[in-house]
Amino acid sequence: MPILHAAYKDIGVTKRRTLRNLSVKSRLKTETKKFINLLASKKLDEARLQLKNLSSELDKACSKGIIHRNTAGRKISRLTRKFLKNTS
Repeated sequence: MPILHAAYKDIGVTKRRTLRNLSVKSRLKTETKKFINLLASKKLDEARLQLKNLSSELDKACSKGIIHRNTAGRKISRLTRKFLKNTS
């Protein structure tokens, strides 16, 4: 158990950050699944908008330190390649 008062405060901060990180990661996964479903159903205009929004959200999560910047870049790159492969 923590001894100092600041340690108790750190526990609360950690819990809040963990909840925020989990919700952001969950939203990213949901948005990625939406994008893949749009590609599968050949709704390319909607998929283009979804890809734009998804890459923006990945960049925001990266800037907040929720995911690593290389992870965000890799995911954006792979999703973009998948989109371009389906458009041609």
